[in-house]
Amino acid sequence: MSNETLIRCCAPTMARLKTGNMFTCAFESHGQMTKELRGLNQRLRQKGLRILPLRWQNGKALLYLYRPKYLERDLKNPLAWTLLTECGYESSNANCCLARLMARLRKEEDFPHEVGLFLGYPPKDVDGFMHRKEHCKYRGLWKVYDDVEGAIRQFEKCRHCTEVYLRCYAQGVSLDRLAVAE
Repeated sequence: MSNETLIRCCAPTMARLKTGNMFTCAFESHGQMTKELRGLNQRLRQKGLRILPLRWQNGKALLYLYRPKYLERDLKNPLAWTLLTECGYESSNANCCLARLMARLRKEEDFPHEVGLFLGYPPKDVDGFMHRKEHCKYRGLWKVYDDVEGAIRQFEKCRHCTEVYLRCYAQGVSLDRLAVAE
């Protein structure tokens, strides 16, 4: 996996604008993926970041770059926890929730609807997606059901962040320098 791919897919998480990003990446083997992710985690741990393979299928991994402290905070939101319990989650502990999400991703063809909670989407928008799909007010990085203006501002921040990060990387700024510490 190239650093450019990681930046293109995850700059907002690296910049502390989002809790997490998910993306698919091809690897020659499961072993190669494990080795690359282990090295990347060693480099990014000091910045408060972690990368996990959520699913491995046909030479491709669904990867999740996230900020564990942000995820803990997000999952403690009362509406987020209500949505997770509806989906069979039994603990609000972030690691337990990740294990449950991974199990759901491996069993099901479609993405579980609660996945937005792991990406830092507002719980009201995740709730809207799960229960009121036809009432979507706006579409951007996610479907918006509540605060359209706030979501548009967040979408623009994420878009601008990715542009800036890609430009800086092209000019020689390292991945380690681009990742913002907590």
